[in-house]
Amino acid sequence: MRPSIHLAWLSTRSCSRYSPQLRWKIREPVIAAAPALARPALSLSPEVHVGVASVKARDQQVRRDARPVVTVFGGTGFLGRRIVRRLLKHDFEVRAVSRRPEQSPSPLEPNAARLISMRADVQNEPEVVAALAGSYAVVNCVSLYVESGHNTFKALHVDAAARLSRLAREAGVDRLAHISGIGADPNSSSRYIRARGQGEEVVQAAFPKAIMIRPAVMFGPDDAFLTNLVKLLRVLPVFPMFGRGETKLQPVYVEDVAEAVTRLIANKGATSQRVYELGGPQIFTYEELLRTIARHIGARTKFMPMPFALWHSVGWISEHVPGASLTRNQIELMEQDTVASRELPGLPELAIEPTAIEPVVLKIERPSVRA
Repeated sequence: MRPSIHLAWLSTRSCSRYSPQLRWKIREPVIAAAPALARPALSLSPEVHVGVASVKARDQQVRRDARPVVTVFGGTGFLGRRIVRRLLKHDFEVRAVSRRPEQSPSPLEPNAARLISMRADVQNEPEVVAALAGSYAVVNCVSLYVESGHNTFKALHVDAAARLSRLAREAGVDRLAHISGIGADPNSSSRYIRARGQGEEVVQAAFPKAIMIRPAVMFGPDDAFLTNLVKLLRVLPVFPMFGRGETKLQPVYVEDVAEAVTRLIANKGATSQRVYELGGPQIFTYEELLRTIARHIGARTKFMPMPFALWHSVGWISEHVPGASLTRNQIELMEQDTVASRELPGLPELAIEPTAIEPVVLKIERPSVRA
């Protein structure tokens, strides 16, 4: 553990159990404010006075220089790496934790000196404990869409989430942000949606003050949603829709989600609320979304309804191909609306203006265009 991190951690808690010197330092302001008769009669030589002042000045400088440490699990993923960048911009020291730390944001980025990449598996308790040491806050944005071996929805979204939350509480972490999703339901027939809902339950049980963040479907350059739709609509004369294209979506820009998470960690929002649902500025039906994208890229695609039962058969076949591009769990997500609740706080309550999807479509279509 770095000394600056350790001192920052000590400064946020009562230090009375560590040493008489630390107890004296913490109580000193109280003694100084007390009546003269209540003060201890200390007789210090000028040299000692100078020494005390020097130590105090040094400690104050250390406290000014020390930055809170935020540990981001899943810090190299689509959302995670953007959260890491935003946290760095907000002057935090950040640990990007993943099984593949080589995929962390570039060390040549601004503020990268405050970025530590760590290798840890959320299913390995000792590795999680090591990653949590000295953390002020933790973000869990570990996600799984395709099960493989021991990496199942229950293992990652429920068991690992419970373990991480419990260990964070035991480590004295002040704030925990857990990334879930709109529509998470512990009673759903979908294994993925059910695991997301159960994950929220176990996190709240282990870390009662945890903040649940439920984004709608996220979009952005290099995503697996909008980018694929742009590519397909550009080349396909006929596009098969999920069902009749009536599912309602409220796509949210991934950078807006990253900023929301950062503001909640930095206590720049209504953090008395424990659940946030983040949606974009517009609600589309799936067909409306496809037509909007096609119009902005100049495609003349025709849209054909395709029953969900047939999509599930396609998904089953796809799952047996390495690197499956479509799974039945993804299809199940398209069978239910993902619209932010009006009864829960979202981007407006965090003073974030949601980004429209159209400029990002243009950026994906023409990479030189900035969203």
